[in-house]
Amino acid sequence: MIGSLISRPEDVAAALEEDAPGFAAEASRALEGADPLTVLGWAGRAFGKGLVITASMGDTALAHLTSRAVPGTDMLFVDTGYHFAETIGTAQAVQHSYPLRMLSIRPKESVEEHEAKRGKLWQTDPDACCALRKVAPLNNALRGYRAWATGLRRAESPERANTPVVQWDAKRDLLKLAPIASWTDEDVENYQDAHPEVLSNPLLQMGYRSIGCSTCTRAVAPGEDARAGRWAGRAKSECGIHQ
Repeated sequence: MIGSLISRPEDVAAALEEDAPGFAAEASRALEGADPLTVLGWAGRAFGKGLVITASMGDTALAHLTSRAVPGTDMLFVDTGYHFAETIGTAQAVQHSYPLRMLSIRPKESVEEHEAKRGKLWQTDPDACCALRKVAPLNNALRGYRAWATGLRRAESPERANTPVVQWDAKRDLLKLAPIASWTDEDVENYQDAHPEVLSNPLLQMGYRSIGCSTCTRAVAPGEDARAGRWAGRAKSECGIHQ
């Protein structure tokens, strides 16, 4: 139940205009513990075409949930140029299988242009590489939307342990939702078992528990943190999108 949380677009717009961080905090309290379909359904009513989701093409649970709760919603996939073939294949399968409007976002420069200017930046300065090939394209694509939903989960890493269901993204001037923030790995597996049509990246069956660019991702060993395979050996655990 979401109690008295307002959902009429005009009322939500007025509340955000008056106190965006305060409204986000109120919404997060109201939606904590709610089923993701409830969270997404509220967002669909509150923002309509102003709602967008992002997908990294791992387990695709959020995309599938959104296709059920708010079919026709825009979905952004950032194609950095360095993705695994399996990730691109998953994106193509999702595009043809889920009733969502998938938009593939690319950096301004091709990989060849990028490396001709800067070399293999993913190797020498991965933060800069992420900023140019992932964060900047996404920021540009998010302009014009009013709310975005992500697949962040608290169980993924210590850095994500306090992820709220709703927060105000002041950097992008958007409401940010994490409808499956409270889901454990078991919850994801149970959802996939209950909905066998949910698409998953084949790499998940090969020990890749968190999937990013092929240049900066490895499989993880049993007992390792789910994101231990991202930028392994470096003091880096996030690409910058959620920082």
